[in-house]
Amino acid sequence: MNAIVEVPAGYRIDAKGRLIPVDQIKAIDIERSDLVERLIGGAKLLQQQMLAFKKLAFGDIAAFIQLSAEQHGVQLGGNKGNVTLFSFDGKYKIVRQSQESIRFDESLQAAKALIDECISEWAAGSNDNIRVLINDAFQVDKEGKISTGRVLSLRRLDIRDEKWLRAMDAISDSIIVTDSKNYVRFYERDSEGKYQAISLDFANV
Repeated sequence: MNAIVEVPAGYRIDAKGRLIPVDQIKAIDIERSDLVERLIGGAKLLQQQMLAFKKLAFGDIAAFIQLSAEQHGVQLGGNKGNVTLFSFDGKYKIVRQSQESIRFDESLQAAKALIDECISEWAAGSNDNIRVLINDAFQVDKEGKISTGRVLSLRRLDIRDEKWLRAMDAISDSIIVTDSKNYVRFYERDSEGKYQAISLDFANV
């Protein structure tokens, strides 16, 4: 942790931590520094306001969902926490989403072994497309990681084979949630009836 340095009157600290007399610094350098520090101060204040609003938004949405559940006996959003709320006139909507990052544990290898057995047992030729799909799903990228999306897409194949279904169960058992991020997004309906995002991204404002 950097120690706080007392800066004597008439001096400024440069990028190397040296005390430089103000009368030895070019006026344009002082103007530039003042501009940067002023705008950074505004940005940090805005960041704190956005953090406070984010906390308020999530808290209020959670409180409303709890209130709705108590009054109607219905849990909005399901297990994942995804929910969409509309204003009475439909002009505005708020979407709360939960996005999970996942990986697979060693059970995935058991699933792959079962799938390989299925491919071997099925009639040759008629399952070439499925074979290509499966081989593609289990390919690793440059970092040696398997695409979770491709593997999970195998579960959508309508295959009733008992061994295949066991493999799909093994895939489900191998899933480990490594991270969960919550988002809240705000929308306003335009003159054409389409919902446009109310951007809180500085670059898109």
